[in-house]
Amino acid sequence: MSKRVELLIIDPQIDFCDPDKGALYVPNAEHDMRRLAQMIRRLKDKIDDIHITLDSHHFIHIAHPIFWKDSHGNHPQPFTRITLPEVEDGKWTTTQPGLYKRALEYVRKLDQNGRYDLTIWPPHCLIGSPGHAVFPPLFDALKEWEQRFAFVDFVTKGSNILTEHYSAVQADVPDASDPGTQINTRLIQTLEQADLVAIAGEARTHCVANTVRDIVNSFGDASYVKKLVLLTDASSDIPGFEAHAQSFLNEMIARGMQLSTTTEFLN
Repeated sequence: MSKRVELLIIDPQIDFCDPDKGALYVPNAEHDMRRLAQMIRRLKDKIDDIHITLDSHHFIHIAHPIFWKDSHGNHPQPFTRITLPEVEDGKWTTTQPGLYKRALEYVRKLDQNGRYDLTIWPPHCLIGSPGHAVFPPLFDALKEWEQRFAFVDFVTKGSNILTEHYSAVQADVPDASDPGTQINTRLIQTLEQADLVAIAGEARTHCVANTVRDIVNSFGDASYVKKLVLLTDASSDIPGFEAHAQSFLNEMIARGMQLSTTTEFLN
C-alpha cells in the first residue's frame, strides 16, 4: 500500500519571496520557491495533496506602523519591537485611544506566552494586493500539479486586525469572538491522515516555526511528529531572528521531526 504524501507550504507569497517587489522580503526565499517548484514537478504523481497558507492582512493591523504612536505622534518604524513595559509606561500608545485597553492586554498576553515581543512589520500581504499572491514560479508548478484534477487547499490567516497570526493553526493570541483565530481542526485532522507531510515556506523564524509547533502540539498522537519532514533548502530566516529558527529546529528534531531537501525527498 502506497504512502499518502502531503505538502504544506507556508506563506509562499510575493511580499516574502520577491527581492524587488516584496514588502517583507526574506533573503533567499525566491531560491527556496524555485527549488520547491522543481520538486513538485519531479514528484507530481506522488504528492497526494498540497496545502498552502496565505498571510492575509489589512493595512490597519496591530503589527503595522499605523496602529501605534509615540508621545510625539510618530508611528514606529518597521522592525521596531514593542514590549509590555513600553506600553505600560506610555512610550507607545495606540493611534486610536479606544483600542489602547485591548492592545495593552494583547501585549501582556504576548509577554506571557513567551514566543515573541510585538514586532512592527512593513504592511505586507495586504488582501487584494499583488504582494498577497503566490510567487509566480511556484504558482506555475502548482497549476501543473492541478492538471491531475487535484486542487490546492488554500488556508488564509491574519485578517483579524487585533492579533498576529504567524501560525496557520491558530493566532498568537486567539480572539474568543473570531473562530478564524482558533485552532484549525480541519487542517490538523487532514494532516493526521497523511503518512508523510513535507513542510516548506517562509519564514522559518516565524510562520514556519509557529505552524509546525502548533501542528505537533495539536496532534492527537505524539508520535505523529515523525510524519513531518522539514525541507531545509526551501525555507529561510528573517535576519535578526535566527536564534528563533535554531530553537525551533532543536526542539522539533528532539521530538522526532525529520529533515530533508527538495532533491532528496522521496528520491
